[in-house]
This record gives sequence, C-alpha cells and structure tokens, in this order.
Amino acid sequence: MDGLDRKILTELQQDGRLTVTELAARVQLSVSPCHRRLRDLERAGAIRGYRAVVDRAAVGLDFEALVFATLRWEDSGTVTAFEEAVAALPHVLQAQRLFGEPDYLLRIATTDLAAYQQLYDRQLARLPGVQRLTSTLVMKHV
Repeated sequence: MDGLDRKILTELQQDGRLTVTELAARVQLSVSPCHRRLRDLERAGAIRGYRAVVDRAAVGLDFEALVFATLRWEDSGTVTAFEEAVAALPHVLQAQRLFGEPDYLLRIATTDLAAYQQLYDRQLARLPGVQRLTSTLVMKHV
C-alpha cells in the first residue's frame, strides 16, 4: 500500500458514495488507474464494504449504553456461544473482546431507558456464560 492507496481510503472514508471519476479527481489520478487501485483495495480486504451511516436519533435510537460483560470461563464453547448470541442482537452496535477484566464491551442503542431495561432483563442478562454485567449510560457524544 502506498500513498495513493492511503489517499483513496481517506477520501472513501469521508464519502463512500463517490463515483470513481470523482475519486480519481480528488486523488489526482486518471479514472482507469484509480478504478484498478480501488478494485485491488477491495480484493485485498482493505475495503471491507460500503454502508450508510445512520443517525440513530433520526430513527429513534438515541439512548445509548455501554455494557461491560464478565464471563464465567467454563470453556472455549462459552466464549463462542456468547459471541454468537451477541452478534444476533440487533441493538448491539459494537462488541469488543478485551484483555483483562471485564471480558467484553458492548455498545447498545435503544429508544429509551425502559427499552434498555427490557433488553437488559430479557436478553443481555441471559447471554451464555455471563457472570456479571455493568452498564454505564452515554450522556453525550463529543
């Protein structure tokens, strides 16, 4: 990966809907070589996909919580079962496995506190292998 590839990635991170022609102009490259580099970046896995960034407040999901999960370490199957169950929950925006304690950080969005409590009681607390959950509420994105 060279400087031009990094410029292409930077431009696409700013606006993933750029046409190849617009992208080529921004990185000062002709269309054909820009398109070739773009395809190479996609094939190499540097670009994993394109998606819309949704404003959660605009769709009514402006309540956000960070949940720290500590697991009972019974076996590797517990970790796999936990991760698969978390991946199936639509309100989990992000899940990260951590070193040390806690074991996981989950970023969750719901409509309000009542919806979060319902999600917590009915799904989060029942995730496989959970020993302890600790929640903190997001006050503001800076």
